[in-house]
Amino acid sequence: MTIQTIKTTPYADQKPGTSGLRKRVTVYQQPNYVENYIQAIFDSLEGFAGQTLVIGGDGRFYNDVAIQKAIRIAAANGFGKVLVGQGGLLSTPAASNVIRHYKAFGGLVLSASHNPGGPEGDFGIKYNIGNGGPAPEKITDAVFARTKVIDTYKTLDTPDIDLGSIGTQEIGDMVVEVIDPVKDYATLMEQLFDFGAIRELFASGFRMTFDAMHAVTGPYAHAILEGMLGAPKGTVINGTPSPSFNDGHPDPNLVYCKEMYDLLMTPTGPNFGAASDGDGDRNLIIGKNRFVTPSDSLALLAANAHLAPGYKGGIAGIARSMPTSAAADRVAEKLGIEMHETPTGWKFFGNLLDAGRVTICGEESAGTGSNHVREKDGLWAVLLWLNILAVRKQSVDEIVREHWATYGRNYYTRHDYEEVDSAIANALVDDLRGRLAGLPGQVLQGLEVAYADDFTYHDPVDGSTSAKQGVRVGFKDGSRIVVRLSGTGTVGATLRVYLERYEPADGQHDLETQAALEPLIKLTESLAGIKARTGRSEPSVIT
Repeated sequence: MTIQTIKTTPYADQKPGTSGLRKRVTVYQQPNYVENYIQAIFDSLEGFAGQTLVIGGDGRFYNDVAIQKAIRIAAANGFGKVLVGQGGLLSTPAASNVIRHYKAFGGLVLSASHNPGGPEGDFGIKYNIGNGGPAPEKITDAVFARTKVIDTYKTLDTPDIDLGSIGTQEIGDMVVEVIDPVKDYATLMEQLFDFGAIRELFASGFRMTFDAMHAVTGPYAHAILEGMLGAPKGTVINGTPSPSFNDGHPDPNLVYCKEMYDLLMTPTGPNFGAASDGDGDRNLIIGKNRFVTPSDSLALLAANAHLAPGYKGGIAGIARSMPTSAAADRVAEKLGIEMHETPTGWKFFGNLLDAGRVTICGEESAGTGSNHVREKDGLWAVLLWLNILAVRKQSVDEIVREHWATYGRNYYTRHDYEEVDSAIANALVDDLRGRLAGLPGQVLQGLEVAYADDFTYHDPVDGSTSAKQGVRVGFKDGSRIVVRLSGTGTVGATLRVYLERYEPADGQHDLETQAALEPLIKLTESLAGIKARTGRSEPSVIT
């Protein structure tokens, strides 16, 4: 079987971000677009000849086509083996686990996370390294540089691999093994959590609902929650993956899971509600009459992790992304463990996890995880919550209130302005940066500014520096305003504003969140002029 070297020309827009390369499906469907990007990844790596590559994705539209292309290119470039999930499916955390468990060289994860799917939706490819985590900037920078000059790619002219049948096949000199996408992940979860206690919880009449949002976690949730843990059939809803996510938006927040929220706020609703996103790395947690913010969830999971067998010896430390609230900082302080603040992007946690300096990590964008893999993990967070509920024998609301009575409450919200004109968004942030130097010491609407900066991260493990990670204005009472541009969208820019106010342990913990943060909302507008500059009267999404 002859390796084909195909001539090609570069595309100008193939710059991977913290989550790989995300574009519209129609962009990926351009001639040689997928091939160029995958070849550029392989051209930027060394030492993979004869090694194992993991490939899988969230089942969104174009996954099947891109996976077949990736397998052929991997074979032509000299990989010895590909492990691919049956049907092309692997949740992002499951892919990380497969890479680690089988000591693979790395993996291609095909997903655009929580973005919509379908022919007019989004698509993405990212490369994960041998520790199971997203490629660091030195690799993504090299990939981008290669995409700008690439002139050929290698492939094989072969029939498609049968992705529906578990077992091995051959393509050229490479073995392709189609694996059960759920099995290894479920085994890992059983090792981390007290499945016996959770089974007893369900047997006692505890009711929950899990919304898989027609995305990749459906098979995992059916197998683990309803199969291994004995939750009643019907506990998992929208559990069959769809290439278009049933024409929905697989983002587990209060906008797209409003029906679940409303159900949990009724007297007859279940005890617990949860959801995960398109590729399975994010989570939503709602108890009866209590929505748990992702920032609070991170703090609560860290404070109670010792109740699960996998963490019974305690945790080494906590890491959070810079925009995430400081609720977890107070847990770390009380436990006497390390606390790290990193830029947004799970890859920044990798060095800390590999060095054993932290055990649990989280981002305000509904991503939490631990050292069991090197990705955030939606179902892991749900199972840890279930383990905590089973051991403490309290409701979510009771556990949250006890936490606030011990540590205080960080009122917290995020305002997203989506698909803003990129030039306007960048100019807004640049102008705000220019005002930072004069802010410390000023009193703004009764709040004294303690610091104002553009966050720069100095990695304590490898010494690398990541600058311009988001504008921060911090006040002496613990309140905070953060403004940054997100890289998760595919059209225009997403401007995110994060607002935080700390209420001490003996303070008022029952205020409505937006009302509690109203002074900071007004202050942000006076500082940044978002409404005037973008023409938006309100955020696209408030979480």
